[in-house]
Amino acid sequence: MSEQADTRCGFVALIGAPNAGKSTLLNQLVGSKVSIVSRKVQTTRTLVRGIALHGPSQIIFVDTPGIFAPRRRLDRAMVTSAWSGAADADIVALLVDAKKGVDEEIAAILKKLAETRQPKALVLNKIDLIPRAALLALSADLNQRVPFEATFMVSALSGDGVAMFTEWLAQKVKPGPWLYPEDQVSDAPLRVLAAEITREKMFDRLHEELPYQSMVETDSWQQRPDGSVRIEQTIFVERESQRKIVLGKNGQTIKAIGAAARRDIAEIAEAPAHLFLHVKVRENWSDDPERYRAMGLDFPSG
Repeated sequence: MSEQADTRCGFVALIGAPNAGKSTLLNQLVGSKVSIVSRKVQTTRTLVRGIALHGPSQIIFVDTPGIFAPRRRLDRAMVTSAWSGAADADIVALLVDAKKGVDEEIAAILKKLAETRQPKALVLNKIDLIPRAALLALSADLNQRVPFEATFMVSALSGDGVAMFTEWLAQKVKPGPWLYPEDQVSDAPLRVLAAEITREKMFDRLHEELPYQSMVETDSWQQRPDGSVRIEQTIFVERESQRKIVLGKNGQTIKAIGAAARRDIAEIAEAPAHLFLHVKVRENWSDDPERYRAMGLDFPSG
């Protein structure tokens, strides 16, 4: 913990529609992988906190699930989680995919965002994909709908413009002691991050073949005498047909998922990793309150 008298600290919620690039931006802001990134929408399910330092300021970013019109129980839990993350933060940053502009999802978010009292920042992402004139018009439109204190234009993928956003936040968070040690980049336990990494690699490999209603749990994490870690994880799907997809012919798909996940897990664990994956069918897991608690979500009734 920092004991400097001039330190600053605060929570910043990153909100937006699915696939706006929140997880990519969070990883850029923190300088480390703390949230999974996928082309598949709605991959972030719970509030993921990433911690960045900028001078005397500690900025705690909350990457929320994408906000969309919920249809299923899991959807409702994710959207509720996103808005609770925004309500609890000191600053709310709305990330908008500049190429998509204002669609129905963004319009609905803006309407609710106008009711929040916290300082708000607008972050236009993927600015390299549209002309500058269109960017300026989009910025003007959004600022007319909601009173944003500042607007930033970034490319979360390349990092362009991210430093200016960080600088503004560092000055905006309030004076106070740091809440985390200076070398900590996330408040999620390693075993949780490891499960999220495996889920990301599964989505990368399978794309549209697998519904996003699948989950990964880290069953064991053992430090070995040689300094390496032995990790066992279970991938849960809802049907036997999905289990076969994850396994692949002669187990080739699960091997590829495991190899890709192992590399990233070894990086965050700062140790060689031995990863063992199992695939199980758990029918209707998305209606099981215990699974929601495991993901840090409230189980919606009805």
